[in-house]
Amino acid sequence: MTSYQNLREFLAALDRAGEIEYIRHPVSPRLEISKITDRESKRPNGGKALFFQNVQDYAFPVVTNIFGSPLRICMALGVEHLDQLGENIRKYIDFHPPKNLKEALNTLSLAASLAKFPPRSFRGKTPPCQEIVHTGDAVDLSKIPVLQCWPKDAGKFITLPMVFSKSLLTGKRNVGMYRLQIFDRNTTGMHWHIHKDGSHYFNEYRQAGKRMPVAVAIGADPATIYVATAPMPRGIDEMLLAGFIRNKPVVMAKCITRECLAADMEVPAEAEFVLEGYVDPHELRREGPFGDHTGYYSLADDYPVFHVTAITHRKNPVYNATLVGPPPMEDCYLAKATERIFLPMLQTVMPEIRDYWFPWEGVFHNIVIVSIEKEFPGHAQKIMSGLWGQGQMSFCKAIVVVDKNINPQQPEQVINALLTRLDMQTDITLTKGVLDVLDHASPFPNFGNKIGIDLTERFKNEPGRGAGYRLQVAREQTTSHLSPLTPYLYDSRYLFPESEGRNRILAVSVEKTPERGGKYFADWLLNMPALYDFNIFLLFDKEINLADNSLILWKLFNNADPGRDIIFRENRAVIDACRKTPADGHEREWPEELRFDYV
Repeated sequence: MTSYQNLREFLAALDRAGEIEYIRHPVSPRLEISKITDRESKRPNGGKALFFQNVQDYAFPVVTNIFGSPLRICMALGVEHLDQLGENIRKYIDFHPPKNLKEALNTLSLAASLAKFPPRSFRGKTPPCQEIVHTGDAVDLSKIPVLQCWPKDAGKFITLPMVFSKSLLTGKRNVGMYRLQIFDRNTTGMHWHIHKDGSHYFNEYRQAGKRMPVAVAIGADPATIYVATAPMPRGIDEMLLAGFIRNKPVVMAKCITRECLAADMEVPAEAEFVLEGYVDPHELRREGPFGDHTGYYSLADDYPVFHVTAITHRKNPVYNATLVGPPPMEDCYLAKATERIFLPMLQTVMPEIRDYWFPWEGVFHNIVIVSIEKEFPGHAQKIMSGLWGQGQMSFCKAIVVVDKNINPQQPEQVINALLTRLDMQTDITLTKGVLDVLDHASPFPNFGNKIGIDLTERFKNEPGRGAGYRLQVAREQTTSHLSPLTPYLYDSRYLFPESEGRNRILAVSVEKTPERGGKYFADWLLNMPALYDFNIFLLFDKEINLADNSLILWKLFNNADPGRDIIFRENRAVIDACRKTPADGHEREWPEELRFDYV
């Protein structure tokens, strides 16, 4: 396994591999770097990492998209394929007492490797991250080339920060990745989602009426950057996971200013930049909007304020940023790493799970497909309930369960199961629960409807599937004359026409009006004799290109609330994936989609 001491070593490895494109002409951190990064991210296999050497009005270069390809994410984590890390974790999970000398020697080797995981303290005179120190009036965040990522962002945002905090009650460390909006020379927003550990620790300080020490590192070795995104259980130090991935400890340096020193705060000694400071328990400020990984602007809201008491950095530091937005982007590859690394941990709780897959279009928290070794009636529903009660899996809006002989990583196998097996009267489970803060489709923030779909083979004592929806008219007649039937219908597409399964899907794009919402079009589609051949309809806004499979899946997974936006009629259904208004029963503000073309 290859590991890196710092960001610079990783960039050098990318350079040797031909994985960096150097941008030498002057570029602006306001939108221009983002536009170039967005375009590169959409290239086959994620394009190249980008090194912007000449950032207008700034002394420091900017690097983006360093994780954004199958090759680079594996290089970052020191493996040939991402399942290697899961396999290494499984060695420790499956540990058992040795039965002979050979196993005893293997056990000693395993135990010895454990000593490489915990972080260690820097022993030299000056850690690299503190080669240059700014405190007091010298603190000025405007000297760092922070990006404005999208046209309607509220300002500049630090997008790849490692935010270090400690529990007031236990002293345990947390490292999370929470965006920071630059307010002025020495304050930022602290975008702690209510379900995350950083927010939990903040509540401890708030209840005690004490300032919360916080340190933020920007730019480190890739394993340390990655673990800030990982959904570790509360109280488990992410630096242990970083040490495991690196196969050597992360060296940590003590902070230098009073607030952080009092809490014994440490940061990676090899970081490019470090911001030290505190969060006041009683201060909130309006933060956002921000172009988020869902592909939409997350709406403005009140969040805590981070007061920066020191900025330290290496000599000639490199500012590391990421751009998130409509998939695929760099965060998709980080999420893929999490999917593979955490599978063995999930299997310790639910060993019947064989594999799972988070489609990128579901932005990691909207849908998961899970394959299981089914053993008894209702097993699929047990898995759904278990996952909805498991850490960050609880945010999943849709769970699809398939048998172990179906590979969830192969979409065509999952689609075939859906087309040939799904019975909407027996295979659908609707429930309610917590949702990710960024889910915009639910009528309520942070809470809403969820759907489970059971595509497993039937066991005895489970409800049998019906005979399936039967053809009513010849297929060639179904879509050829739709447009004259209503002026509000723009396009239609028969999905998977080659299938002979029990379910037939028609995608339709329409123009909603205040008088004609989703239910109006659902009734129209379900009652139209020319459409009796179809039993599943997907409803999209008129500007959506129905020929773009990835686009329609992204809209479907992001824009539909299962309880409100799926209209069932016996074994037929309409799923409304359009934007929502009060006419659809949606009173919340609907966010704008991220685009560069309106600037």
